Amino acid sequence: METVYKVMDTLLPFPIFSMQFMKNALLALLLLTPLLALFGTMAVNQRMAFFSDALGHSALAGAGLGMLLGIGSLQVSLIVFGLLWALLISQINRKGGASADTNISVFSSTGIAMGLVLLSQSGSFSKYSSLLVGDVLAIAPGDLLWLLVSLALGLLCWLLLFNHLLLSAVNPQLAQSRGVKTRLVEDAFVCLVAIAVMLSIRWVGVLLINALLILPAAAARNISRSTPQHALFSVLISLLSGVIGLIAAYHLGTSVGAAVVLCAAAFYVLSLLARRVLHIAT
Repeated sequence: METVYKVMDTLLPFPIFSMQFMKNALLALLLLTPLLALFGTMAVNQRMAFFSDALGHSALAGAGLGMLLGIGSLQVSLIVFGLLWALLISQINRKGGASADTNISVFSSTGIAMGLVLLSQSGSFSKYSSLLVGDVLAIAPGDLLWLLVSLALGLLCWLLLFNHLLLSAVNPQLAQSRGVKTRLVEDAFVCLVAIAVMLSIRWVGVLLINALLILPAAAARNISRSTPQHALFSVLISLLSGVIGLIAAYHLGTSVGAAVVLCAAAFYVLSLLARRVLHIAT
């Protein structure tokens, strides 16, 4: 890491990045935002914008169950519970009955309520309250390696799954006729989103994770004329939101996660204006 820090000192000779925790936060955002942006495009195309919200709210339940079962690693308990929760939502949606958005809302409410009951009963809620808003400034150098590995694996999975997932979203019957195992592809997608959300939740927060996942993808869709453009613009908007939000939060003395989300929201508003000017069809 020392070599990386020296390179950053050379490329970014600014007082704001002279402190190691700011370097770590910048690196974390450069690794997190592209991953969330790519998965965000898939969630928008699948019309599952609130799916990540349900997963984010379930983080408190995952933390509570992990504590109840004596699981030492918070990250492990979050990922395991997130995967089970995501697959359960997907299975319930396939069964029919209520609409998908209704099912997701039910799971979202249930997840956060379960977490609050488990954590408040044991008197440990204050220990996990940081999960609500996150704190990217608290990221450790060791966490950056896991984020780098997650970005590489996430990019690989996105490249392998995207075409099949897009075809399944547009025309499930055509996808099946071409040999695409739509259920397997959908389950793989929800698992990837669950892992991405649970990896990010400690630094982004339960209340903001859905916005950071969806806003860049939604903004990019407003100004994109093709699928590759959608992915590219989503990543660029997410990266810019992360960097600008970090700098703004430092100078304003406010939450980094909230500042990043507000920047993404500003880009969304600009994208709406740009779509009108450029006459881009949705």
